Amino acid sequence: LGGDVHFYLRLPKQFRNLMESAIYAQYPSAEISLAEDYVKQAPKIVPNKTYDLWGIELVLQNPDPYPIRTYPMFEEAVEERRVDPVAMISEVMSKLKADEQIWIQILVRPTGGDWRKKGEEIINKMLGKEPKKKEGILNFLSPGVSFQELARAPFEHPSIEVPKKKEEDRFRLLMLTPGEKEKVEGIERKTSKLGFETTIRFAYIDRRDSFSRDNVAAVLGAFRQFNTQNLNLLRPDKKTMTAAVHYFFKKIRLNWRRRLIFERYRDLLFNRKKPILNIEELATIYHIPITAVAAPQLLRVEAKKGGAPPTLPLVEE
Repeated sequence: LGGDVHFYLRLPKQFRNLMESAIYAQYPSAEISLAEDYVKQAPKIVPNKTYDLWGIELVLQNPDPYPIRTYPMFEEAVEERRVDPVAMISEVMSKLKADEQIWIQILVRPTGGDWRKKGEEIINKMLGKEPKKKEGILNFLSPGVSFQELARAPFEHPSIEVPKKKEEDRFRLLMLTPGEKEKVEGIERKTSKLGFETTIRFAYIDRRDSFSRDNVAAVLGAFRQFNTQNLNLLRPDKKTMTAAVHYFFKKIRLNWRRRLIFERYRDLLFNRKKPILNIEELATIYHIPITAVAAPQLLRVEAKKGGAPPTLPLVEE
């Protein structure tokens, strides 16, 4: 908001204590306070005669089981060389003028396990495994025995061979290229953690006479640091982009799209595609910055709160 960077959390009231405990456990010196919804401070209708808006929602390029670039890839052994993914976004925000605003919204909600099954199917396809066939009644009555052997059973003992699945899987894994191995490991790593349906959107608001698209390009560039060419990446959802794609009624359609992204932001609506990110990916995109992040307008706590010492004398009334 005009160069001041803030981090907000909005959640059901019954989870407030749980969230505060989780934050204090990782960041003991953090301070948490109730805040008014910053969206209510903006005009009820945007864009209008005074303010203009540019917004978009981000989705995954590839299927959900493919991971984006996460914080283990940013970290290095030397503390001074560690790169915080939030640093670039907070740096862009801290350079805003008085009337400029950049909003970034991340909505999450739990999801089921179907996306994990989809990841297993992708891995099995890469390894050349045949999909599991549904067992019929004959397989249930005689597992590991063919129908012909079952018919000859009164006259000839059926021969049951032990399948060598483990050796075959190991051989297939060795035949993969380095890029394919990285994909298999990345999918297994992502699907091993909890996943959430996620919507990421951002909006840039400024007065019409000083509206600059440079800030839009800067935010989109900051999100590109999470992209990997061989795994997954965050791309703009063209259905939500505030740009007219048709020549007819261009100005009307453009204003309609801008107002629509503002209303979806205000009403906390999820994207139609419902991309899934796991806890590692979400922690990479949204977290309290480390001390190495030096954005000039990133407000930090100057003093720490503490309890009174046990030897402090007490005055009885």
